[in-house]
Amino acid sequence: MSEDSTRQARLARFQPLSGMVMPRFAGLASLMRLPVREPAAAVGDGVEIGLFGIPLDSATTNRPGARLGPRGVREQSALMRLVNHATGISPYELCACADLGDVPVNPVDVADTLARIEAFAGPLHAAGMTMLAIGGDHLVTYPLLRVVGAQAPVGLIHVDAHSDTADSYFGGARLTHGTPFRRAIEDGVLDPRRTVQIGIRGTLYARDERRWALDQGIRIIEMENVIAQGLPAVITEARSIVGSGPTYLSFDIDALDPAFAPGTGTPEIGGFTSREALFLVRALRGLDLIGADVVEVAPPLDPSGTTALVGATIAFELLCLLAEARARRAGQG
Repeated sequence: MSEDSTRQARLARFQPLSGMVMPRFAGLASLMRLPVREPAAAVGDGVEIGLFGIPLDSATTNRPGARLGPRGVREQSALMRLVNHATGISPYELCACADLGDVPVNPVDVADTLARIEAFAGPLHAAGMTMLAIGGDHLVTYPLLRVVGAQAPVGLIHVDAHSDTADSYFGGARLTHGTPFRRAIEDGVLDPRRTVQIGIRGTLYARDERRWALDQGIRIIEMENVIAQGLPAVITEARSIVGSGPTYLSFDIDALDPAFAPGTGTPEIGGFTSREALFLVRALRGLDLIGADVVEVAPPLDPSGTTALVGATIAFELLCLLAEARARRAGQG
């Protein structure tokens, strides 16, 4: 069998369950209705993009519930189909994708959970797999950056209402959902001068709360700047900051206004509309994206399921970008 035939056979094995075969409201829930594989089996089967959940919210400092984010996003992701209508990307024609389940978190020990995330993600990255994670609170991004940036610091596009570069909370707690990017910079796995934060807003604990981040070289584009400059100009600047190097994309659902995504731990009014969020993510095509996550979806805070639907939709958009970037690196796109 030729290499191309082998690849096509592998892609055929990792297609989402069709809504024309099993109604989308039925069947077992998996991310994007993809086949489910254990991580080790996924590596052996040649899975190229692994989707998985990280059900941690023990590091949140406000409203809990993001531990149920992966479950809620799985359910709502059944509404995703195969082809991105705006970009024409069909990720499952480009890469073999699978749901790898959830990281086995320790809900009463944050440090242990971070070690478990690294132990889960490390072998996947070492095997060359691209990772798309569903949180969980935003601390889950820290161990993922430690994995993808272990050999050399990576760039970051961070879409959020909060900078998440605080040093500590509550008398010295350094591992919270408000500290992941500070820890990643300190560890040398994140390049602050190739880091851009978009949509930052909300009240502060102190006037100089963001001074450390700015001093490191992080570009913070507050929501007021987004409005003044316009999204196209912001996207152009963000692309120039990360450049052509390896880049991670982290999307906190509270980047959206709570009118569109109320189910999150620390909502801030004045955020993106869901339409603007789609425009923003789609405009990042062509970057060398090596991994991504969607975090802070808290289904118990939005029983309608709308926030989880937003999370699932953004996750599909990220999957499209990751698949296209991976295919381009492999010379297939």
